[in-house]
Amino acid sequence: MMTGMNTLRIGDLTARIPIIQGGMGVGVSLSGLAAAVANEGGIGVIAASGIGMLQPDGFSDFLGANVRALRAEIRRAREMTKGILGVNIMVALSDYANLVRTAVEEKVDVIFSGAGLPLNLPEFLKTAGRTKLAPIVSSARAAGLLARKWLAKYNYLPDAFVVEGPLAGGHLGFSPEQIGDPGFSLEKLVPQVLAEVRPVEERFGKKIPVIAAGGIFTGADIRKFTALGASGVQMATRLVGTEECDASPAFKQTFVDAREEDLVIIKSPVGMPGRAIHNQFIEDVNAGKKKPFRCPYHCIVTCRQQTSPYCIAMALTSALRGRLRNGFAFAGANAFRVKKIVPLKELLATVLEEYGEAVRGQAPADGLSGCGA
Repeated sequence: MMTGMNTLRIGDLTARIPIIQGGMGVGVSLSGLAAAVANEGGIGVIAASGIGMLQPDGFSDFLGANVRALRAEIRRAREMTKGILGVNIMVALSDYANLVRTAVEEKVDVIFSGAGLPLNLPEFLKTAGRTKLAPIVSSARAAGLLARKWLAKYNYLPDAFVVEGPLAGGHLGFSPEQIGDPGFSLEKLVPQVLAEVRPVEERFGKKIPVIAAGGIFTGADIRKFTALGASGVQMATRLVGTEECDASPAFKQTFVDAREEDLVIIKSPVGMPGRAIHNQFIEDVNAGKKKPFRCPYHCIVTCRQQTSPYCIAMALTSALRGRLRNGFAFAGANAFRVKKIVPLKELLATVLEEYGEAVRGQAPADGLSGCGA
């Protein structure tokens, strides 16, 4: 794909287009979407969170099912692409270490890790392997802390940083007050992280690309953040509107049907705010109607399962399968802009067109070029 965009380099990896597909759990981005993005020249990402819930023994052997499912999805993706593949593994997962070991054993190209500070991530690289490590951070302070800690303890610097702003979907690394504060916008965060990273790059002679994430929807957005100094972007919400996305048709239709006012911030059982598409399930929870559940495993360290009105893993799994009465869809702030489901190749062609218009100074006011995806 000839794009006019710069390539994205992470160590010795080179993506032809500077787009990382964000990891979306539970099961929204598996081998299907990840391989498709990798085949188009981006970096495809499998989400490890709750991946075992989709297995027949997901309840009876949650830990084993997670590892087996992750290994199977990585191998399945490898059969479908020779492109760059990553895995997103949340620090807050109770089986974080097992999932990271599995990804390293499978020689995945990049591990993206957030929802907490991945302070010990380099220890899983027992030998100099091919897997790159890219922490997901929400502040310059977090980026600087990780760089110092990794260097001091492991003599290892992050291979890239993903800076995720408050317009992202799912769990957010911000307080409810910060989410709507312009001082914490992605436009503010990216230059701050770049300023933190540049002295480290200069001191150690290592390029550490900074990736902008959270609310990236159009080619004009890509142009804006690369102009600010980002080496690339992470896109997730818009890619739900593709035929290759691993979620059910009913889940995708939830995005197509969403209005701007349907995007709400919820209080997740894991103790963090999250952005989701409002529905009756969320309405019932807000009204104090407890949803009975049996916790198969304390899958997220911070989850208050004893007092929670519902199981977040089960709610997201139900939504993935199209059972929206029993759950809800996490989504980014721009989910209402997904208008139809299209092939990934068509969507990326539209993004390229938008990017070109932005470069020429012809981007529409709303950043959309006419394709409904």
